[in-house]
Amino acid sequence: MASVQLAGDRITDWESFHDLSAQAFGFPDFYGRNMDAWVDCLSYLRDDDGMCKFKLKPKEMLRIEITGSADLHRRLPDLVEEVEFCCTAINDRCEDYDEAPVLELAWK
Repeated sequence: MASVQLAGDRITDWESFHDLSAQAFGFPDFYGRNMDAWVDCLSYLRDDDGMCKFKLKPKEMLRIEITGSADLHRRLPDLVEEVEFCCTAINDRCEDYDEAPVLELAWK
């Protein structure tokens, strides 16, 4: 399983979340730095479209580990909720196309 780690202690607001995401996932320069763009980039992990640095096999998943989660949950609950919602939405989209889920979100 492929994995990527985001340092929760470095996430101070939406801007820093998108900075860390762009770097960690290898999003393209035109990444829109909002959750719609985040979902778009991570919705095609099994395609060879250059939306991120990961190219997963048909049933492979990407594990997103966010460290310092207890503090992050306390400081930015809306961000945490939105990330969880978006990961679920991406996996639901896979299911709609009879594909295996693509993301596993782990709070560390």
